[in-house]
Amino acid sequence: MWQLPPAYRLAIFFVFGHSALWSQNLVKNPSFESFRQCPDHLGNFHADVSDWSSPTQASTDYFNACSSSMGTPENFNGVQPADHGVGYAGLYLYAPGDYREYIQGELLETLQEGITYEISFFISLAERSDYAVSEIGVVFSMHKLDRLTKKELSKMQLYKENGNAFSFVRITHSGYFNNPADWVRLKAEFTASGKENFITIGNFENNARTRTFRTSRNAKQGAYYYIDMVCIQPAGITAEALSADQPAASEIYSLDTEHLFRNVLFDFNDSRLRPEAKTELQKLYDYLSLHNDLTITINGHTDNVGTADYNLRLSGQRCKAVATYLLRLGLGAERITWISHGFNQPVADNVSEEGRSKNRRVAFSLARAVAD
Repeated sequence: MWQLPPAYRLAIFFVFGHSALWSQNLVKNPSFESFRQCPDHLGNFHADVSDWSSPTQASTDYFNACSSSMGTPENFNGVQPADHGVGYAGLYLYAPGDYREYIQGELLETLQEGITYEISFFISLAERSDYAVSEIGVVFSMHKLDRLTKKELSKMQLYKENGNAFSFVRITHSGYFNNPADWVRLKAEFTASGKENFITIGNFENNARTRTFRTSRNAKQGAYYYIDMVCIQPAGITAEALSADQPAASEIYSLDTEHLFRNVLFDFNDSRLRPEAKTELQKLYDYLSLHNDLTITINGHTDNVGTADYNLRLSGQRCKAVATYLLRLGLGAERITWISHGFNQPVADNVSEEGRSKNRRVAFSLARAVAD
């Protein structure tokens, strides 16, 4: 049984060509389901959530149903079930003294120059907020931001940062983002410069330049929002196409049972994923994102052409290709195990090419995580 070595637990980058033109979300861990540790106190978003950070010294929050103190749907700022999965971020977009909080996420790949993308995410005003705002900003950067401040990240400050490149997107409302009962999907389009690797969401204006609406008569705190499911994809993807890539609500995987990937097959002597395989893996990742207590074991198989040792290595490489792609989507490395079987467990004869192609496969099983 093989597990991901320590180097792969930190970060893995795998080249799949120009994949930005798929209807795939290019944000790692987009709905904050994968976490390093279950949140147990305020202001620990940067340490709790995988593939996300806080670009300043301000104390952005992380909420997840696994926690009693920082839980969902109920927490210190109100009651709101997650829009996707069981986790979401919480941050002040407006507060006294120009205090600001942000979330910063890493993209699966650099955006392509000249391509128009759609950025979208869901927000909900926390019930105990005293204000609502009419604008939310998005900054794309070449390098990760890390500023020693708790106030707003202004455009002027960012442009003074040598060696970094920035793109700004404003998402505005004719009124205010003041709905505490439901999640509202915000979206905007922009054309990439080809240098975007990170996304930062928040309010990049100071209090004097922020248009606000007072929601409480004795307003003293600020505008606190929940954020869920951040998505970046090429513009023009229809809602039907996007929903087709999501797991069916009725689809349930039985535990401790081997499931064969329908489209994760490989060419002869090859361990590269086909495009149709990536679509299926996206659906499996979405399912695992909704079930944080599950782990996955990946089983790799080959046909019988070649030596036993060679096919054992090849089936391991095929497992690694699947595991690497799930990692890139945001699944935690601690939830992934793989086993290389070589040609020892065929499902068809190895006499014909049709039979051999069926044997070049990857399967998986799901199980409950064992408590430490």
